[in-house]
Parts: sequence; structure tokens; C-alpha cells
Amino acid sequence: MNSFIEELKWRGLFADMMPGTDEQLNKEVTTAYIGFDPTADSLHIGSLIQIKILAHFQQHGHKPIALVGGATGMIGDPSGKSAERNLLDEETLLHYVDCLKNQLSKFLNFDGNEPNKAELVNNYDWMKNISFLDFAKNIGKNITVNYMMAKDSVKKRFSGEGGADGMSFTEFTYQLIQGYDFLHLYQNNNVKLQMGGSDQWGNITTGTELIRRKAQGEAFALTVPLITKADGSKFGKSESGENYWLDKKKTSPYKFYQFWLNATDEDAERFIKFYTFLGKEEIETLIEEHKTAPHERKLQKKLAEEVTVWVHGREEYEKALKASEILFGRSTAEDLVSLDEETFLEVFDGVPQKEVAKADVLGINIIDLLSEKSGFLKSKSEAQREIKGNAISVNKQKVNDTFTANESDLIDGKFLLLQKGKKSYFIVKVM
Repeated sequence: MNSFIEELKWRGLFADMMPGTDEQLNKEVTTAYIGFDPTADSLHIGSLIQIKILAHFQQHGHKPIALVGGATGMIGDPSGKSAERNLLDEETLLHYVDCLKNQLSKFLNFDGNEPNKAELVNNYDWMKNISFLDFAKNIGKNITVNYMMAKDSVKKRFSGEGGADGMSFTEFTYQLIQGYDFLHLYQNNNVKLQMGGSDQWGNITTGTELIRRKAQGEAFALTVPLITKADGSKFGKSESGENYWLDKKKTSPYKFYQFWLNATDEDAERFIKFYTFLGKEEIETLIEEHKTAPHERKLQKKLAEEVTVWVHGREEYEKALKASEILFGRSTAEDLVSLDEETFLEVFDGVPQKEVAKADVLGINIIDLLSEKSGFLKSKSEAQREIKGNAISVNKQKVNDTFTANESDLIDGKFLLLQKGKKSYFIVKVM
């Protein structure tokens, strides 16, 4: 078996492939592509598997192409959808295309003179000059409507499955346009393999059929499973339904890190194979160590580290780790003060806060600050009692009744974290 396919199989990332795919990969350096439609100005973690498949493909000596769908993005892929997607205007779409190109360039090796260096392509470049009549005459005549109707993505929409109310002609043409992408890349970039999620099988094989009929050539398909959590729920969204994005402006590295850290034991065991580049032996050792001491959460910590470093870099991971440890008291006041505003507010999400003038915070005795200045405690007598009982902390450090805050105590130059006991927090925002 080809080493790339073998790797996908032990990682649980193999769904299906066309006959002859294994032989093709063993025969020569093969060029393959995966498409990414620009539906937003960032990819989210639902795209990480596809990116990782291309990275594995390159590591095994083959040539990956990442296709950004400037053309297909105008239509919307019906696969797995029960309703038609809202169409984007051209300016927005082209902006999204540029954003995705920049993102994808971080994950694959595009440099050097190696025959398997990665490429980025945009299908709008070859679709923009094709007229509808030319497409209908030269491409449409090669694939029958019967063939297109037999695809699951089409059948489900026509049968009304999942609340679907049919499909427009626009979406119906999607598989033909994606098939033409494969044909174009086969003829111009020597692409012989298209990869994607298992819901893409119908679209991909339309391309292989078009290559057979139009170019009398042979091309191949390989798919990976769609990822869900162990309980069957959708992977990659928060409980409130928001996406976890790869752009740190949309999802902070801290929040991204927390997503992986909070994986269940069962999910962590699967995800560490799916989303990291760790070898088989190291992963199996980690799984065994985790089983003997699950409370240490070694598996989740390693998973969160590897994926955060891969997506955001070592420096952002270190910051996220520091921020995470603040909640558990394993950090210094310096660590807390060095947090940026966004990360600090995410760590202490939901904690009550109050804006207080700088003159009423800096240089003010802690008793007054806790009570009348901030309103955290009801009275000076309560503040004195809690201080005497060693229950008050400022920026996670215990203080006595002589403490006064100064400029260097401010988190990101504007916050002070007050605390009573282990769980009662209050944020003073210095104005």
C-alpha cells in the first residue's frame, strides 16, 4: 500500500478512493488538489483536515495544489446543504479569495525548486472568460442530466430530505463546474487526483468522468471522513453555534487553545491522530499514559499545544498557555499583567466589571478600593474583615491592608483584577 494512504488509514482519515489510486501514487510523483470555497474572510477549523491532507501529501513526496474557488464560490456547493446559500457580490468574494490565499500559504511549502512544491490556484482565472454557450457546448454535452441527478447531493435536495425545497439551476451546475476545474487542472497542471471530504465524492467523480470523456484520460478520487464529535454532534462550533476561525482576529489563540484543551477523552484520542503530525508510536504512548492518569489530561494538553502551534505559532501558544494557567493559580502577577485586553477579558469572561477613574484606583488604599471606589464589596467593614481573613487578592496575589495599586499593577495598562476567596472575581477598568 502507498505510504500516504497507509498514513491516512492509521490516522482514521481514509473514507474511499477510486480503483487505481494506490497504484498511481506508487508509480510517480503525483499532483493532487483540494478546493476551498471563499465563504468568509477566514477558514475555520472545519477546513483543517483538508489542509492537513495536503500537508501529508506533500510530506510523502507528492505535489499539492490548494484551489481557492473564486468561481465556484459565486454559486455555492449544494453538498450537505438543505438550502441554497446567499450569493456574494464580486468585491466581497475577491476579498475573501485574497484572505484565504494568505492563510493557506502558511500551511504548505511553496518555496524552493522541489518538484513537489505547493501551488495556489483560483478557478476564477480560467472560468471568467468562458461564455455560457461555450461551456454548454464543450463541457455540458459530455455529462448527462441522468448522471448528475444520480449524485447524492442532488438526490437529497430533490427528494426534500432535511427540509430541502429543491435546487436552483445555479446550484445544479456546481458539480459540472467543479468537474471542469479537475479537467482544466488535469490538462494544464498535470493534476491526476482530487481529494476532499466524503460529501465531495459525487462532485469529484464528475470530474474524473469528464476527464475520461473529454480528454480520454484517467484521473482519480480520494476522500476523507466528515469529522464529528464522539457523541455525533457537529465538530468545530461552540455551544452557541459560533465557528472557531483560523484568523486570530476572529478567534483568539487563547480561545482556540481552549477548544482543543476541552476535548473529551474519547475525542482527544481521535483528534490527536487527525489534527497533529505526531508519529504513530508517540501517539500510542501518549494514549497509554493518558489512560493510566486521565486526570492529568496529557492527551488534551498535547493536542492543544500541537494544533495551536501549527495554526498560530509557538509564541501565541505560550501566551495562551500562560492565560490558561492564570485561572488555576499557576502563574505570576507578571504573567497576568502582560496579557492583552482581548485575552484577559476572554479568560475572565462573565466576570462583573466597573469603570473607575484612575485617580480613584492608583494610590488608593485597598479598603477604599474594594468598597466605595469599586463597589466590589458592600462596605469598608466587610473589606476589612475579608482582608484580615487573608481572603483578598489583587491580580491573583494576596494583599494586606497596606496595599495600594500603582501603574505597574494594571493589566494591559487598564485593568485591575480583584478577588475574594477562590471564585469571586471583579474587574476594575481604569478610565
